[in-house]
Amino acid sequence: MTLDSVKRGQRVKILSIPDDMIRTQAIRFGIAEGAVVTCREIVPAGPVVISLHNQEIAIGRKLAKNIMVEAVVSSPEKALPDKIE
Repeated sequence: MTLDSVKRGQRVKILSIPDDMIRTQAIRFGIAEGAVVTCREIVPAGPVVISLHNQEIAIGRKLAKNIMVEAVVSSPEKALPDKIE
């Protein structure tokens, strides 16, 4: 699947970034093959907004169509108590 087809809130692992120039630019933002990112927003006819390490990055739709990703299954989190005493 490609990055432009992910759903809001979905966590994905970057599998491949198309060319060396784009890969170099992505690495500057901390996005590399193997990185796990979360889709924060899909702007209609606009960019895909992802987050990584408390940083949000908007990736143009054309570029997102070339970035291969795979869904990451979240591990169950510990349940928090309803009330803190």
